[in-house]
Amino acid sequence: MTDSHGSFVWYELMSTDASAAQDFYKAVIGWGTQDSGVAGANYTLFTADGVPVSGSMTLPAEASAAGAKPGWIAYVMADDVDATAAKAKELGGSVHHEPSNILGVGRFAIIADPQGAAVGVIKWEKSMDTPTAPPMTVGHAGWHELMAQDWPKAFEFYASLFGWTKKDPIDMGAMGTYQLFTMGGDGDDGGMMNESEAPAPYWMFYISVDAADAAVDRITANGGQVMMGPDEVPGGAWIIVGRDPQGAAFALVAPKR
Repeated sequence: MTDSHGSFVWYELMSTDASAAQDFYKAVIGWGTQDSGVAGANYTLFTADGVPVSGSMTLPAEASAAGAKPGWIAYVMADDVDATAAKAKELGGSVHHEPSNILGVGRFAIIADPQGAAVGVIKWEKSMDTPTAPPMTVGHAGWHELMAQDWPKAFEFYASLFGWTKKDPIDMGAMGTYQLFTMGGDGDDGGMMNESEAPAPYWMFYISVDAADAAVDRITANGGQVMMGPDEVPGGAWIIVGRDPQGAAFALVAPKR
């Protein structure tokens, strides 16, 4: 991950049973865990080869009472969290959690695009910059995907907010266009397309694993569900969408079946 504006830099799980969820992802993905070291936070870091790549915590009782369900959210690096949140509003989006500080970590906010897909924005108090992992490195996020109601309008929002640029579109036939995008580098970082059957637009990110079928076996053996896949996608990779035992949706990508 890189400390540059507009790059996905963190992934976070809110769960009704954080300890059980951590055991599940350790078994399925091969992540390690370590305490965040933030006093009073009760926040656990997931690690890949000893490098923190995501985190998890218990879903707050007040959030659960308000109807929040277990789930993952991705965070995008912002040079200025307050300015980014304000600009998101100006562009027709909304702010679910106003900018605030996490002692010893940084400043963050939770925003949503005009169609309702939520994403976090964050600026680290101290640099978390680590070398970017090569594609398909096990345990690292390998792809970012937005399922939108109107992807061209959604792209305009993110391009204005984060400076993302379009790459090649992929013709998906009856499913429409799958628009690749980059967060600033030479490679493809993710894609967007319309999903009319989804109850609401959403972001999904894909964590790399060794092989798809083996991952399916680990998901089911540890109490999870496979909702889709393994399916082969353009480029030859295989994807899986699952649900952990607490109900949070997640996605995996593998270089082989």
